[in-house]
Amino acid sequence: MRMLGFFPLLLACAPAMAQQTGTSGSAQPSDPPQITTSARGEARARPDRATVVIAVQTRATTASQAATDNATRTEAVLAALRRLGLTNEQLSTIEYSVHPQIRYSQQGEEMGITAYIVRNAIRADLQRIEQVGPVLDSALGAGANSINSLTFHSSNVEQVRREAIAAAMSNARADAEVLARAAGGTLGRLLEAHTGEVVIPLLRSSVTRMAAEMAAPTPIQPGEQEITANVTARWEFVPGR
Repeated sequence: MRMLGFFPLLLACAPAMAQQTGTSGSAQPSDPPQITTSARGEARARPDRATVVIAVQTRATTASQAATDNATRTEAVLAALRRLGLTNEQLSTIEYSVHPQIRYSQQGEEMGITAYIVRNAIRADLQRIEQVGPVLDSALGAGANSINSLTFHSSNVEQVRREAIAAAMSNARADAEVLARAAGGTLGRLLEAHTGEVVIPLLRSSVTRMAAEMAAPTPIQPGEQEITANVTARWEFVPGR
């Protein structure tokens, strides 16, 4: 994993003035001068899992025939995926629709139903990236005619998220130390720290295919998942003597 930092927006708070009490007139201790910094950290994770949505769409003059054709082709697709080692827990139907295809006149009037379209979409959760290409090829070869989406994931995303937070905190402290030296003092104890937004993007591939035959295996390159975190921290400022 490699971690990068970005220059944050820095804010140094001037020392508060000592106050006098209205009754005794004795000086009361003021809040210590403080330095506040905000910083961002990054970490990268290489995806090791994927989710692909495969669909079978059929068309016939009757809804019953379209549904029957769809069921036959969908079962063939599921059988092909199971032969690759995918279990029933990894395969789930996420969409099933039946709708008529209506013909309209030039005036916009309905002229009747010309066909019925049935669509069955299956989500396949893959535990290994190297399964993606064979899954796509096998599904299309078995009768699927649409690959709707392909999304990559990392199983250790929480560990990488914490690495990004640690990088952000390190950057925030480094900037605070620079501020303290520039102001003629040193950095004191940490008073407060909190994380802001942690961005964990999904890696999506723009796969949209309407083909039943392919001449070569489908190449897959998932890239890396970049996770960013933001941290704001506040320290005491110790003036120099």
